[in-house]
Order: sequence, then C-alpha cells, then structure tokens
Amino acid sequence: MTLSFLRAAALATALTAAIAPCAAAPLSLEEALNLAAQRSEASRAAGAAIQSVTQAASTASQLPDPSLRIGVDNLPVTGPDRLHTTRDSMTMKRIGISQEWLSPEKRAARQAAADASVGREAVSLQAAVADTRLQTALVYLDAFFAGEAFKLTNLMEHHAHEEWEASRARLSSSVGSSQEVLALTAARGVAADETAEVVQQQSAARLTLQRWVGVQADELTPMPALNLPTEAAYVAAHPTVEALRRDVEVAKQTAAVMASNRQANWTWEVAYGQRTGNADMVSVGVSIPLQLAPARRQDRETAAKWALVDKTEADLVEATRAASAEYRAGVSDVRGLQERITRYRSGVLVPTAQRTAAATAAYRSNQASLVTLFEARHAEVQAQRKLLALQRDLTKAQVQLAYKPLALGAAQ
Repeated sequence: MTLSFLRAAALATALTAAIAPCAAAPLSLEEALNLAAQRSEASRAAGAAIQSVTQAASTASQLPDPSLRIGVDNLPVTGPDRLHTTRDSMTMKRIGISQEWLSPEKRAARQAAADASVGREAVSLQAAVADTRLQTALVYLDAFFAGEAFKLTNLMEHHAHEEWEASRARLSSSVGSSQEVLALTAARGVAADETAEVVQQQSAARLTLQRWVGVQADELTPMPALNLPTEAAYVAAHPTVEALRRDVEVAKQTAAVMASNRQANWTWEVAYGQRTGNADMVSVGVSIPLQLAPARRQDRETAAKWALVDKTEADLVEATRAASAEYRAGVSDVRGLQERITRYRSGVLVPTAQRTAAATAAYRSNQASLVTLFEARHAEVQAQRKLLALQRDLTKAQVQLAYKPLALGAAQ
C-alpha cells in the first residue's frame, strides 16, 4: 500500500510539473538584440533593396537586346500596281536584325557602376541592423534601470510604512504625537506616489522593448560591460561616413559611364530582301551617331557627373569630422560621468549612509524622532536613486559608442 501511494504521489508530482507553466527565463541584452534583428522590418526592406539592385547588376554588362526589323521597300501607292507587293520589280519585302554594339570598356564601366550600387545598398542593410540593435539596447537599458528604480522606491515605501506603523503605536502609548503621525502619513503617501510613477515608467519602457523584441520580458538581466571602440574604428564604421564613402564610389563609377559616352555606340544591321521575278538581296549596314558638338554636350554631361563626385567627397569629409566630434563628445561624457559617480559615492552616499546609521542609533536610544529617522532613510534612498540615474546616463553614453558603428553594432 505504501509503495503504491509513493508511486501515485510521484506520478502526480510529475504531471503537475509538466502541466504548470514554466517560469520565463530572464531576458538578456544579447537575446533582445538578436530577437530585434530577426523581426526588424527595416532590415527586411533593406534586404529587398539589395536583392533588387543585385538583380539589376547582373544585366549591366550585357549587350542590349537585338531588334527585329520587318518592312516593305518601294511599295507602289499610285497607278494600276497600287499597294501590290508582287507586280513591280522594285518592290521588296525585307526582314532583318539590328544590334547596338557596346565596347567591352563601356560594359565594364556599367558593371562597375552597378556593383557600386550593390555595395551602397549593402551598407544600408548594415545600417538598418545596427540602428535596430542600438534602439533595442537603449530601450532595454531604460527598462532595466526602471526596474532598479522600482526596487528603491518600493524600499522607500516599505520604510515609510514601517515608520508610520511605529508612530501610530507610539501615539497610542502616549509616547508619540499626532504631528509625527500626520507627517509620516504624508510621507507614506509621497512614497506610494513615487512608486506608482516609477511603475508607470517601467511599464512604458517594457512595452517599448516588447515593440522591438516581440516578446514580453518580465525580468531583465543586468547590462553587460561594453567594449568601446577607438576613435578610428568608430569613425570608419560610422553609418553616415560609410554610406557617403559608398556614395563617392557610386558617383565616380557613374561619371566613368558618362565619360564613356564620348564614344558613340554603333548599330549593326543585316537584312534579307525578297523580290518578285528578280534576285533576292542581302543588305548590310551600320549606323553611327554623329556627335556634332561633344564639347558642348557629352563633355558637359561628364563634367556634371564629376561635379557630383566633388560634392559627395566634400560631404564625406564633413561627415568624417562630425563623426570624430561625436565620438570625442561621447567619450568625454563617459569619462565625466565616471568621475561624477566616483565623487558621488564618496561625497554623498557614504555620508547619507552614516546619517541613517546615526539616526537609527539615536532613535533606539530615544534621542531622535521617527520623522528624523525617516528623513535620513529617505535621503539615503534618494541618493541611491541619483546614483542610479548617473549609472543609467553612463551606460546610455557607452551604448551609443558601442552600437552606433556598423560592424561593431552588428557584431557586438
């Protein structure tokens, strides 16, 4: 009987464990970044653009399609043979093929321009992925620190409730005063409102995070340490700089294609003519465009394209300077925040903790009121919240530096 009971209990336990929903594992930053990258529609759009230009580039070096030419030459339109194709010996039915010919140099130039466009769209895809990861990291950061702030405000609410309960007990024993109870009642309400505010912020941050990752995250793991790039690596992989670098290449190749138009494309044609009562004929010909004023047309069109190259190169230099300044400003923010946090720990947190300890000892020896103890505790929690805000700002500055660049943002 005992053995049967144990088996039944074990079976029931196993079934309960199988049926009960599994607790969701905490979501890490790397998991959030991967989920966001997988469901990013911006990345899918950029991928479709790459597919489009890749398909177009596959035909860039090909010759144009040949043309089929069909016609009737010398057809009478007056007299007794009007509109008859077989009565006049000069009337000839003709069929032929013509082909525009592009030199190998021209086709190579067009292929190079098409390949440059593919490279430009590839950068757009990398930029979309990097931006998705950056935005996800920022909202993950907001959600995580909102959760940490909730822990502090909840602790403050707990302290306020403890002091309020103690003040009521002191009042009932004629040791405390009604003013003390009223002050702690108001403090309890303020603490509850602060907790409600942080809960609202945490809910909004988690909903924003869910918009990026597609799943609801009830718990987040702490932010990992981030490796910051060097200035050279940051500038080289900056989305704007890399995009303009590719734009320069596209502009140069487009100008080369335009310069190749200085040499006109010839068109070859072969036709077979059929005549009634006379020998059939074969015609061979070539069409050569006459560039009457290349200095005023083709050369100016080429110059216009090279002017765009100069413009894009100037934009690239300006973007490089801006990216460099952006990096230095970010590094300056990181260093400044690190110094502020160090000073704040020693200059504010330590004294407030000592104040709380002194107020607690004074209260236990009946030398301080509950209001004094609460104010000391509240000041310490507020100092911890300020430190948390500084840590959030520091992490945000580090995330901007670590995830803004293309390669680093995609592989971090």
